[in-house]
Amino acid sequence: MQTDTKIKKTHLGLTSREAARRLRRFGPNQVYRKPRLRPIIAFIKKFNSPLLLILIFASIVSIFLGQRTNAVIILLMVFLSAVLDFINTFRSEKAVEKLNAKIVTTVTVLRDGEEKKVELINIVPGDVIKLSAGSVVPADARVISADGVFVNQATLTGESFPVLKTPPVAGAKKDSSDDPSSLFMGTSLVTGFCLAEVLKTGSTTEFGKIALRLAEVQPETEFDRGIRQFSVFIMKVTSVLVAFSFLTTALLGRGVLQSFIFAVAIAIGLTPELLPVVMSVSLSRGSILMAKKDVVVKHLPSIQNFGSMNVLCTDKTGTLTEDRIVLVKHIDSFGHDSEKVLLYSYLSSFYHTGIANPLDAAIIEYHTLNVRSYKKIDEIPFDFERKRSSLVVRKGRELTLISKGAPEDIIKVCRSVESSGRTKVLDISARKRATNLYRGLSKSGFRVLGVAAKKIGKLRSDYSNTFEEEMVLVGFVAFLDPPKETATKAILDLEKLGVEVKILTGDSEILTQKICRDIGLSIRGVVTGKELEALNEAQLRAKLTQTTIFARVTPSQKEKLILAIKKQGNVVGYLGDGINDAPALAAADVGISVSNAVDVAKETADIILIRKSLRVLRDGVLEGRKTFANTIKYIYMGLSSNFGNMFSMSLMPLFLNFLPMLPSQILFNNFLYDASQVTLATDRVDEDDIQKPPRWNFGFIKKYMMVFGPISSVFDFLTVWLLYSIFKVNQSQFQAGWFMESLATQILVLYIIRTKKIPFLQSRPSSPLLATTLAAVLIGWLIPFSPLASAFGFSPLPLLILAPIIGLIAVYLIIVELTKRVFFKWQKVRERVNIPV
Repeated sequence: MQTDTKIKKTHLGLTSREAARRLRRFGPNQVYRKPRLRPIIAFIKKFNSPLLLILIFASIVSIFLGQRTNAVIILLMVFLSAVLDFINTFRSEKAVEKLNAKIVTTVTVLRDGEEKKVELINIVPGDVIKLSAGSVVPADARVISADGVFVNQATLTGESFPVLKTPPVAGAKKDSSDDPSSLFMGTSLVTGFCLAEVLKTGSTTEFGKIALRLAEVQPETEFDRGIRQFSVFIMKVTSVLVAFSFLTTALLGRGVLQSFIFAVAIAIGLTPELLPVVMSVSLSRGSILMAKKDVVVKHLPSIQNFGSMNVLCTDKTGTLTEDRIVLVKHIDSFGHDSEKVLLYSYLSSFYHTGIANPLDAAIIEYHTLNVRSYKKIDEIPFDFERKRSSLVVRKGRELTLISKGAPEDIIKVCRSVESSGRTKVLDISARKRATNLYRGLSKSGFRVLGVAAKKIGKLRSDYSNTFEEEMVLVGFVAFLDPPKETATKAILDLEKLGVEVKILTGDSEILTQKICRDIGLSIRGVVTGKELEALNEAQLRAKLTQTTIFARVTPSQKEKLILAIKKQGNVVGYLGDGINDAPALAAADVGISVSNAVDVAKETADIILIRKSLRVLRDGVLEGRKTFANTIKYIYMGLSSNFGNMFSMSLMPLFLNFLPMLPSQILFNNFLYDASQVTLATDRVDEDDIQKPPRWNFGFIKKYMMVFGPISSVFDFLTVWLLYSIFKVNQSQFQAGWFMESLATQILVLYIIRTKKIPFLQSRPSSPLLATTLAAVLIGWLIPFSPLASAFGFSPLPLLILAPIIGLIAVYLIIVELTKRVFFKWQKVRERVNIPV
């Protein structure tokens, strides 16, 4: 039970009816909301691609010039491409909405004269909100009443030290960070509790004004950077080929309009316009699969970083341990059981306010004591600098200050020690004995708190931490949080996946080492927060690679460590759920929290674990890597047969007296190819491809194109030679033959590209991918023999010619498979001898 002597319910808050009226007037309490377009507007925006607009314009011109059939087919292909993009984007957005709905932040408000839980977006000006340690301030507000409230305003002012907040005082500048009564959205309570009246919500808040300016500016991840480099590269290649195609076809007398449409069609064939769709589908599907494994993704792009993570920093409590703490010892400084230690620690926990503390809960659950004769006078909240909290209680006329916290910090403020009911000076010998006692307990796996007390003089209106001096060391309370049974295997699994685990904790290095040894985590080094402060930048860099445990670290030190590890080229994840974890969560590439974490941790995190477990985290990492792998497959596809086909297409007008394929045929080929790739997000991923953190390697991607692109072009030229020189077919038959060969090689090569293993025998594609790819090839091959052939400008090929074409396709696939083996074997050799690839 907790008593609240300083905060009284003098405010009833708004009525529900008035709150609803204000919500309509001021709008939802959201800093930034991505505009939701009506479906019809969203569909129309799918046509805003410059290439598509050029095609639409050229098709309209073609209609007036009499080329109606070709123009209608082009417009139909453009329309179907937009429909395909719209459907997949719509599905992805719906999936994201369902996932985000699982993470709802609520705020305690006073409405209709009673406390209610209200979603953060429904907070309105005039609401009276109740906040405690760990709460994120949901809007700009003014303190009405408070007790020991310190607020972290780093998100607004950059100050690392918490600021004391009190009710309004005369002369203070209103609505400024210097006003001790002002609370600002996005800041968080470190200690204490308060009532506050909401003044501003949403984009009108100070945080909202800043967020609106930065809403479109997102930090560029490694994956984003790679996509940007790839897009720029493709744009350059496309520009060269398009210009070349247009000039050669126009100069050879094919007609300016026809040459222009042909060049634009090649540009569309080269452009990986489905990449955003494939990425969106892959990410949304990955997030759905991760949700089934108790991992909720708040920000979809973080999945790539999640899969690429190679260093995981985490606290140990609840991750390596059961997070089920029980009190097992209450002893004096000599190691003897002490009822006085139990009484003082019980009083401290019984009257404790603010965020729930498992150690206090363990003390209260251990044994119920009758403390009615003790009255709470004041409380000095815990902070991360002192690492202790204090309580002033009165029994009769006697006032006692009780302090409880980290043993070394408790001993630091003690001048005496209690022994067998008598008080003695805490000399060097007694101090050493007490220190050895709590360290021995810590080494045995116990969590230890020190307890000190002292009698104080007359009653005062308030007390501060300056009273925590010349105290009497009463003894220690020891707790046990056993290691998780699943932690050992989870640690081993993460190590196999190439993820190094580092422990960043505020606990003692002795206890942390004991837990790590119990679960089998290899300890390469230990550094304390005090030692960390003494290191310069060069020394810190050296220590990072040699250290597994960083103990007794402050929140600012955790953030510093995360940033330093990132500077070494690592993709860093941080798992935390406490107030002191927020800076590290924000600094990490992937901030990971849990569903029962404090508000500030959940708001900062990118990914939320339904269960705080390394096993759950491991499953999430695997899904992240699968998502990454399937996205990269599409890029590899575009750089092999797709690029090769368009490259040879742009050169063919130099050798033929007609276009190798009409623009409508190129677009239809591209549409079938794109449609077959939509299910790529469902594809199976080989175990070998998820054993190491994937990294974007643009140099490797360019080499991949330079090897596999020309192979496709060579077989295109062989097809031309076969059709034009050997069988001497007419134009429409030639175009039908090349269309069939081009489509088959483009799509079927996916079965080889998607795996480093032998296709089908050692690695099978997913059923949806198999179905869409085979269906696309079948449709493409049936069109020249169907009534639609003339509409596309095709003529049926003699069956005699089909056999050599099929033979060429088979040989092409075999050559690509053999080249693939040599290519990846060469890559592995270069990696082994540390030659950049």
